[in-house]
Formats: sequence, C-alpha cells, structure tokens
Amino acid sequence: MSVMRPLLNRWLRLTEKPHLRKATVAKARRSFETKAKFLFHAPRGTSVAEDELGDVPVLWTWALGVGREDGPLILYFHGGGFVFGSPRVYRKMLAVLSREARAPAALVQYRLAPETPFPGAFDDCMAAYRAVMDRPGGVVLAGDSAGGCLALAVLAEITREGLTQPKGCIALSPVTDLTFSGDSTRENAESEAVLPIERAEEMCEWYLGDTDPKDPRVSPLFAGFKGAAPVWIGVGDTEVLRDDTIRMAAHLRDEGVEVTEVVEHDLPHVWPLFHNMLPEGRETLADLGDWIRSLSSS
Repeated sequence: MSVMRPLLNRWLRLTEKPHLRKATVAKARRSFETKAKFLFHAPRGTSVAEDELGDVPVLWTWALGVGREDGPLILYFHGGGFVFGSPRVYRKMLAVLSREARAPAALVQYRLAPETPFPGAFDDCMAAYRAVMDRPGGVVLAGDSAGGCLALAVLAEITREGLTQPKGCIALSPVTDLTFSGDSTRENAESEAVLPIERAEEMCEWYLGDTDPKDPRVSPLFAGFKGAAPVWIGVGDTEVLRDDTIRMAAHLRDEGVEVTEVVEHDLPHVWPLFHNMLPEGRETLADLGDWIRSLSSS
C-alpha cells in the first residue's frame, strides 16, 4: 500500500466525513463540485461534449487517441447518495478510464432526489441505456456508490426484460441493499473514511419516498440476474458498504453470473476518484481498462 493511503484516509475523516454529517443538500452539491475542480485532473488532450441519450442529458468524455465510436461505450452513473454529484465531478476519472480502456464514456445526468424521488433516476438510466444498447461496439454499464446501485439495478432490469445485454457492468463501492442490513454498516462506522452512516436513513427517505427498500430496482441485492453480463465489483474492507459488495458478489455467482470481486485493504470509498494523488486509484483504473478490453476480445 502507498504512503498516500493513510494520509488520504486521515484527511477525509477529518474533513469530508464531518462535512457530510452536517451538510444540507445544497451545500453538499456545491462543495462536491468545487472540490472536484481542484482535486481531480484529466489527462492532456481529453475531449468533452454535452449531448442527450433518450432525452436524458449526458456528458461525453474521451481520451486523446480515442474516438467517440471506438470500442464499447462506458455508460457511467455517478455517485452521491442519489441527492448530489454530477457528470462534471466524475468526468476526469472517466477520462483516465477512457484512456486505459481505449473507449469513450458517456456520463448520465440523472434526476436527483429529493426534487425527483424514485423512479426518476432509475428511469433516466434505463432511457439512456435503451438509446445505446444496440451500439455496434457494445456498452459497459458502470457506476459508483449510488451510481453503482443504479448500474446493477439497470443490469437486472435489462435481464428481466430480455433486452440486449451490455458487455459488462462495473460497480465501485456500490450500495446494493437500501435496508442497510449488512454487518459492515455497524462494524465499519468508525473506520469508514467518507460516509457517515447516520445520514443513510435520511437520504434513503428522500430517494425512496413510499417505495419498499427491498424493491429490486432500488436494492439490486434482491434482484434476479440469471443470464446477465459479467460484473466487476469492488470495495474497501473498511467501508460501511463492504458487505453490500461481498453479499452482492455472492448473489451474482449464485445466479450464474461471471464475477470479478475486489476487496482492497483500507482504501476509501470510491478510491479511483482520487487517481491524481492515490497510486491505488490509478492501478484500479488500469485494471478496469484491461477488464473492459478483455470483454471486447471475448
């Protein structure tokens, strides 16, 4: 492990976690956008373009030497507890992944709670996928945290409806069970560097409204996946969402899905986001690039 890992964890525990514990929705949104401008950087020559897929706004990004029609499209759903975050925050990480995978990315601007509760975000992500599902080079679904939940929920719905399967699905530190029944939500409440678990119920109420948290469209841990595309799923062992990944990976295997499960030691929530300062973040993005390219060759 790098020397930056404990330093970054300490900084996040002293700054980001207390901020998220108290911040209003508006303040959390502004803060995340502002910090991303200074903390994250894209490779030189990265291109970006605003567009729509299925009437849903998206932000395209692709690395130098990669075309918008090259390889599979990485269709990315950002994190942020269903209430904050945006494609702008994540586009620099996706630019690195685009370079590593030699494929373009489209980041979906799905509607956020509390202004638009479920099924707004889910419907937007499904609409974006339907618009590109027959792309000649194929599609790789991807997302982190709440966006990882959406990616897996969309994969389950694609499978249920018998739609064209993506080539694969990536879920970084995903929430997969909105009942929060995993032991790690309690065991890792202190070791978690970013997420204050005491805000989880509040954010879920904003997102779910009257929806049952066991609805497979909001908690993919309870969804069916027989016949689904391969899944790469990863988490840090000190995250409150550790068991969401471990149980999800086991469920996917029980459903006959090919799974690559990665549990890293003491890395923060969605660690590839910190690729500029964290060697492990760069290594994971390189591994994901290799995994995406292996899907194209299989």
